[in-house]
Amino acid sequence: MILAFNIIDGFQNALTLENIALALVGCLLGTLIGVLPGIGPITGVAILFPITLTLGLDDAATLILLASVYYGSQYGGSTTSILLNVPGEASSVVTTLDGYQMARQGRAGQALAISAIGSFIAGTGSVIGLMLFGPPLSEVTTRFQSPEKFMVVVLAFATVSSLAGKNIFKGLLAVTFGVMLATAGTDLQSGVIRYTFGELKLQEGIDFVIVAIGLFAVSEVLTLLEDTVRGESVVFQKAERIWVTFKEFTFSLGAIIRGSVIGFFVGLLPGTGASVAGFMSYGLEKRISDTDETFGKGDIRGVAAPESANNAAAGGSLVPLLTLGIPGSGTTAVLLGILISMGIRPGSGNVFADSPELIWTLIASMYIGNLMLLLLNFPLVKLFVKILAIPPWFLMPMILVISYIGVYSVNNSGLDITIMTLFGVLGYLFRKIEVPLAPILMGLILGDDLEQNFRRALVASQGDYLTFTDGWLNIVLLLMAVAVLFLPQILSRMRGSNISDEFADASAEV
Repeated sequence: MILAFNIIDGFQNALTLENIALALVGCLLGTLIGVLPGIGPITGVAILFPITLTLGLDDAATLILLASVYYGSQYGGSTTSILLNVPGEASSVVTTLDGYQMARQGRAGQALAISAIGSFIAGTGSVIGLMLFGPPLSEVTTRFQSPEKFMVVVLAFATVSSLAGKNIFKGLLAVTFGVMLATAGTDLQSGVIRYTFGELKLQEGIDFVIVAIGLFAVSEVLTLLEDTVRGESVVFQKAERIWVTFKEFTFSLGAIIRGSVIGFFVGLLPGTGASVAGFMSYGLEKRISDTDETFGKGDIRGVAAPESANNAAAGGSLVPLLTLGIPGSGTTAVLLGILISMGIRPGSGNVFADSPELIWTLIASMYIGNLMLLLLNFPLVKLFVKILAIPPWFLMPMILVISYIGVYSVNNSGLDITIMTLFGVLGYLFRKIEVPLAPILMGLILGDDLEQNFRRALVASQGDYLTFTDGWLNIVLLLMAVAVLFLPQILSRMRGSNISDEFADASAEV
């Protein structure tokens, strides 16, 4: 009964004219971000957040806009995968296997249509799951003490590091670098000023928005510039009819449902993300349904399954984010930083009880956003394809201008511009040596929680390090951290399969 009242209140707040307009704008921008190759949801959310501050949007409106961008990008990412064989983001990599083959056969319209329909069904189902699983899990987190909170952060770092590519140590290095950045500023316990190099503005620490835009937006521009100099380009495929017949829909329905279920529960696992969900769903569907060996040759189910899983995982990943404070991807890491900046600390309390109006308004807006995305995707697909023809000499300066204006508007500081540029160059260099960027951002956002809970636990136990293994919950969290850190590598070697490496490399790109 309480659940029904909460969701009704959420819809009343979400169905205001302003919030509906923001959800629509967010869906459009998210789809566009997903369409543009390499301009992923992390970059989009990071750039838009300071703009929301400039516009003076309240917390609910800001979250509605940014969440719409987040799951809107899951829709848009399939467009370039199908038409160009170029994933708009890492989670759309597996869609290219059958989606691009369908496009080459003149069936791009059917592939785009089943992608939109599957995304709608999966996205709606994942929101229902968030609504059902979120409140009870959030209640459990209120019992966590400092040792448990410390181990939860360790688990978050381990999950991201495990998906850092073939070299797990690069993932650990990236997390460590992020934690080091988090130590800059004033030590909350002793009041000592650390690693500020005499700059007064750094006494409050390094703003994660500045680092995020530098690492992802600026470094992406540098990468695009390099590709342009090399003369690399993509060949466009034409989409004719953007619809599916009833027979094609029923043929794909089983794949959509299985992909939705797999995607949601994979999204619940901290650090896995939509990329893993897509590969797992595709692999399972191939084993179940590929009796004629048509997968990889243009089977519509090979598009329906991973696209459903991607969008279900996007909703599922909000469950550990809102309950445990563990982001499942680089984008949710940015969203976590935004929640913390609003004074909301998932994992340190019951956000569903402490901020019910905000959280339930966000959930209701996700229902609305999914319907908007379904209605928008069919008529606008051809328009988004034309946007892909924007020449790099125009696209790259536009991204840079938006990035610099957004960062400067946060504090009106020239130092912020310098820091962002520095991290843009570092991000470009890290991409060249295949060091993942998302763990750096997560280390920066959660580094303070790691340090403070570590200290508090040791003070309460009088310096006894065994306090972190005291109790079954701490032991379970520690075992989970070890498992997610090393298990993917072990299974990949045991099975002699390259699939783990493929989705690990895809996750490393974000």
